Amino acid sequence: MATWALCLCLILSMVAPKKASSEEEMIRWACGHTPHVEACLSHLLSTNVEAIQLNSLAQVRKEMVRMAREGVSRAMSWASSMDIDDSGGQLCDRIALRDCVELYEDSEHRLRHLLGRGKDPDDARAWLSAALTSHRTCLDGLRGANSSLLVRRGGENITVSLSNALALYALSTNESDRSTWKWRPDENEGLLASWNGSVQAADFVVAKDGSGNYKTINEAVAALAQRRHRRPPRVVVYVKSGVYAENVGIGGGMKNVMFVGDGIDRTVITGNRSVRDGFTTLRSATFGVSGDGFWARDMTFENTAGPAKHQAVALRVGSDLSAFYRCSFRGYQDTLLVQSLRQFYRDCHIYGTIDFIFGNAAAVFQNCDIYVRRPMDHQSNMITAQGRDGPHENTGISIHGCRVAPSPEFQAVKNSFKTYLGRPWKQYSRTVFMRTDLDGLINPEGWTEWTGSFALSTLYYGEFMNSGAGALTSNRVKWPGFHVFNNPRDVNPFTVSRFIQGESWIPVTGVPFFPGV
Repeated sequence: MATWALCLCLILSMVAPKKASSEEEMIRWACGHTPHVEACLSHLLSTNVEAIQLNSLAQVRKEMVRMAREGVSRAMSWASSMDIDDSGGQLCDRIALRDCVELYEDSEHRLRHLLGRGKDPDDARAWLSAALTSHRTCLDGLRGANSSLLVRRGGENITVSLSNALALYALSTNESDRSTWKWRPDENEGLLASWNGSVQAADFVVAKDGSGNYKTINEAVAALAQRRHRRPPRVVVYVKSGVYAENVGIGGGMKNVMFVGDGIDRTVITGNRSVRDGFTTLRSATFGVSGDGFWARDMTFENTAGPAKHQAVALRVGSDLSAFYRCSFRGYQDTLLVQSLRQFYRDCHIYGTIDFIFGNAAAVFQNCDIYVRRPMDHQSNMITAQGRDGPHENTGISIHGCRVAPSPEFQAVKNSFKTYLGRPWKQYSRTVFMRTDLDGLINPEGWTEWTGSFALSTLYYGEFMNSGAGALTSNRVKWPGFHVFNNPRDVNPFTVSRFIQGESWIPVTGVPFFPGV
C-alpha cells in the first residue's frame, strides 16, 4: 500500500499544477493519511483550489468539509426534486426520499456549522460520523433505480469526501488541539434528575383528560415548533399518565427539549408501524428525535407491531448530547435505534428480540436492565447490531454496569432459543460489555455472524469483568476482532468520560453517572 501511494503521488505531481512547496508538502502529508488518497490529492492539487491557502492541517480539513458540504447540498436538492416529482413512484420510494431530505438537511446544517466556527476534534468526528451515517441510511433506504441514480449524481463523492475529512480529524492526538468548551449551564441545570412533577415548571402540559394545555403530544410538538425561535434555553414538555397512540417526531430545529412523564408504564407513547407495512426503518419509529440536547425521563416508548412484522422501532435517536433517564423502550426487532451522535442512557429498561439495540451512535448505557423477549419459533435473539462502517468513526455501543435477563414471559422457554450479545451489522461494528451481569440465556459463543465471514476481522467486540452464568468466556467465538479484556486501561476508551466526553455535558442534567470504568 505504501509503495502504491508513493507512485500515485509521483504521477499526480507531474500532472497537477504546482503549489507552493510548503502547501504541497502539507497536502501530500495529509492526503497520505486518508482512505481515498487519489481523490484527496486530485482535488487539493487542482486549479479549483488554487486561491485557497492549504498550508496547515486545519485548512486542509476545512477544504475537505467544504467539499463534503457541497455534495450533501446537491444530494439534498436532488432528493427534494425527486420527492416532488413522484408520478409513478412507489410509496416506499417516496417515503425513503423524504428520509433522505431530512437526513441531508441535518448533515448540511452540521457541516455548515463546522465550517463557520470550527469544532473540538471530538465534536467534529461525532458530526462527520453522523453525516456519513445519514448518507448511508439514505442509500440503504432507496431501492434500485433511485439509489443508483443518487450514486451517479455524486453520492459516491459524498462518501469519499466525508471519509477523508473524518480521517483528517482522527489525526489529532494532541490534547492542546482540543478546546476547553463545556456545556453551558442554564436556569434549568439539574432539571432532568430533580423534576418533581410540577405543572408550573412545564412549558407544555399534555393530558388525555383535558387537564393540560393539549390532549395529544403532537399538538404540543406543533406548538413547540411555532415558538422555537423565542423559547427559553430548555423547553419542558410534561406528558401526564396515559397511553398516547401517536407517532411523534422532534425535528432538528427543536433543540434543548425535555420530555417528562409520570413514570415507566404510566406515561406510554405507543405505535405499531413496521417495515412490513411499507415504512422505512426510520419512519417505523413511534418516537423519533433529531434536535440536539434532547432529554427524557419517566416514560415508556413502545412499538407493538410484534415479532412477525420484523423491523419496528420504538425510539429513534439522532440527537447529539442526548440523555434518557428512567425510561423504558419496548419492542421486538429493532426496538431502539441509536442512530447517530452521542447518547447516554441511565436506569432504563430495554426490551426486544433481534438487533434490538442498533445503529451508529456513540451510546453508553449505565445501570440499565436489558430484557430479552420471545422471538418467532425459527429465530434467535441478538441484543446489539452496531453500524460502524469505517475505522475512523468514533461510534459504538458501550454497555456498562447493566443487567441482561429474560423478560418474564420468556423465562420459562429461554433455553429453547439461542440468544447472543450481538452481531456485526456493518464492517467495523463495535460493541463492548463491561461489568454487566449476564443471565445464563446468553449462548456460550457470546456473539454470532451477520452473514458468513463478513466483518469478523474488522469488527471490535469486547467483554470486561462481566458476571453471571452467561459471562463465561472460555467458549466464546475465536474471531480476530473479539477481545476478552482484563486490564481497565483496555476499556477506558469506552467509558462515559472518554467515549462520549460525558463529563463536559452530563453533569448539567443532574443524572447520576460514573465517568470511568
